[in-house]
Amino acid sequence: MGLLDGKTVLITGGARGQGRAHALTSAREGADVILLDITRQLDSVEYPLATADDMTETVRQVEALDRRALTFDADVRDQTQLDDAVAAAIAEFGKIDVLIANAGIWTRAPFWEMSEQMWSDMMDVNLTGVWKSAKAVAPHMIERQSGSIVITSSVNGLEPGMNYAHYVATKHGVIGLMKNIALELAPHGIRCNSINPGAIRTPMTDQQGAWDMFAGHEGGTPDDLVEGGYHFHALKGHSFMPPEVIADTALYLNSDLAASVTGVTIPVDAGHLLLTGVNQEPVR
Repeated sequence: MGLLDGKTVLITGGARGQGRAHALTSAREGADVILLDITRQLDSVEYPLATADDMTETVRQVEALDRRALTFDADVRDQTQLDDAVAAAIAEFGKIDVLIANAGIWTRAPFWEMSEQMWSDMMDVNLTGVWKSAKAVAPHMIERQSGSIVITSSVNGLEPGMNYAHYVATKHGVIGLMKNIALELAPHGIRCNSINPGAIRTPMTDQQGAWDMFAGHEGGTPDDLVEGGYHFHALKGHSFMPPEVIADTALYLNSDLAASVTGVTIPVDAGHLLLTGVNQEPVR
């Protein structure tokens, strides 16, 4: 038996990266999945976003685990698209037990140099998109008097990060939002928690902008990313971590093992928040 046998899990940003890890972990533990993502580029984001081929591959891997996957090309900034996807998913699967609000973007610039578009895209996807996603499933979960919502925050929901104030603001914001969702839905038997990932290797982080950031100059390489990851974390042997470590924590929060856990955020950061600066002597 799996920890999510008979459950249906809705995942935003489900085409790749952490979203794919959530989908496969949920499917491995017995759940059918509903995957939402967009397949077009945002002008303010320099790295490539998900494609239809990414979604197709995630579906293939879910079905290889003998579970069902329902997909939607939907934008978390658009409430109508979310509401329509939720209604269609309920019509197909009969229920939604879990929401993993995972969709997010990351861009960099000093706060005084950011364009209004860069700021608004970040807010609309990373914060407002989480609110709209939760808003879309809440009436159904209230009707059923059960459900679990897991929100992806970041260690930058608990500390600042150089040259991405807009990202930091959204990730602090979703923790506050999570606590209020948990408080307001607790009388209905619905739980809400968040996860604070450390350095996770996904297409969002494994790209030129992040390589340059960890190299400290333009022309950075994946090797600079890996080296920077060791300095970012305290725990022995930990550079950038695979997205499955976040999916495993969401699995716990969405399972009966966490039936009495709501309103909390769990850092999965290999000890990053223990550091007073950077890890000057990483142990590999």
